[in-house]
Amino acid sequence: MWILFALACSGSEPVDTGSYSVCDPTFPVSWDNFGEGFMATNCDGCHASGTRDRNDAPEEITFDTEYQVMTQAGDILSAVIDSASMPPAGGVIEEDLILLEKWLGCFAE
Repeated sequence: MWILFALACSGSEPVDTGSYSVCDPTFPVSWDNFGEGFMATNCDGCHASGTRDRNDAPEEITFDTEYQVMTQAGDILSAVIDSASMPPAGGVIEEDLILLEKWLGCFAE
């Protein structure tokens, strides 16, 4: 099973294996133990499909599922890590930035 996860990280495009849970088995950050909570806390206020006031976030950019996040991994990292433009209110702690980069890093293009 770990081999499947490692292979999912080897290409530049996410491969729908049914789960992207662990990108790097030596540093097991996953949707279940980090990503889902991070997205709920920092992103879903504007990027959940059920959010009424998306604060001008594009309708097509939603992070309801792990797959949706994986397909936007590069853009998320750019906005959160590189430009620090997201979330607009800021406030992401350094530890979470490190975990986010580790989690999404191998899925980003």
